[in-house]
Amino acid sequence: MIEILSNGAPNLVQDAGRQGHLGFGVSRSGAMDALALALGNALTGNDANDAAVEISLFPFRVRFQRDMSFAVTGADCVVRLDDVALPPWWSRTARAGQTLVIERPKRGGRAYLSLAGGIDVEPVMGSRSTDLKGAFGGFEGRGLRRGDVLAVRETAERPLHATGLGVVPAELPAFWQALGEGLVTVHAVAAAEYRHFTEAARQAFTGEAYEITPEANRVGYRLRGPELTLAAPLELLSHGIVPGTVQVPPSGQPIVQLAEANTCGGYPKIATVIETDLWKLAQAPVGCRIRFALVDLDEALERRRARAREIEKFQQTLALMSSRG
Repeated sequence: MIEILSNGAPNLVQDAGRQGHLGFGVSRSGAMDALALALGNALTGNDANDAAVEISLFPFRVRFQRDMSFAVTGADCVVRLDDVALPPWWSRTARAGQTLVIERPKRGGRAYLSLAGGIDVEPVMGSRSTDLKGAFGGFEGRGLRRGDVLAVRETAERPLHATGLGVVPAELPAFWQALGEGLVTVHAVAAAEYRHFTEAARQAFTGEAYEITPEANRVGYRLRGPELTLAAPLELLSHGIVPGTVQVPPSGQPIVQLAEANTCGGYPKIATVIETDLWKLAQAPVGCRIRFALVDLDEALERRRARAREIEKFQQTLALMSSRG
């Protein structure tokens, strides 16, 4: 078990998301940065879908009430176990009574605390994720507060090297550099109404940068940049949308739907950010500029397969290194 020592309503219990319920009006929810969650679970010997704490308000402090392995992934934060600084994207074993502090990120926006065994909360519709709009799932359907105690499922602790184990996702160094320059590129596929936009709008969408405005949360990011105009008026019935959908309201300023995306909407869609790039948006702060690069469906699927292979390779390597002690 761990005890939360700091207030932070935006800090939530999340897993890989609530799959298969969009048709019933239930958002996917889940981790904004699915890559960080998957590798945090790999570092602690968990299943890929086990629940962790998504942290977006810092500093975040917890006290371990029993010995357990943990990992901190995601944003580039200073992490301390008692007074000992730990590297990011790393796993260690904490002893009962020790305190973990995750400071405000130097780069990125969200960190993930994964615990060996996974956080033990009651699944709702097959997921332990928190749905803030519906106020269900996760820990009592809400963000975490000082004094909350989270149960962790019992697991056979696998041995760790004295210095722990770490990972470095292949895309991370280039992403940190892009984030430092304030311009991040994300890949997207053209959506159903792409051809209904003017040629100038289509060129601006991929040729110009769009800034993340303060209206940014787990539901979606409102962007600011060149206006995206339709070639002719277009009326649409409300229809299904998913995380990554880029909608364009009458203002011409795009909105990117994210983890708690609305399940339907009637705004024209110019593109959909591919699944494997959504983590970049999760880590991009307000004020960062986003540039969209279009890819076709085949490339989007190949990037998805490559990501799955990368995570599987990490899992196999970490399991082998752990078995060697």
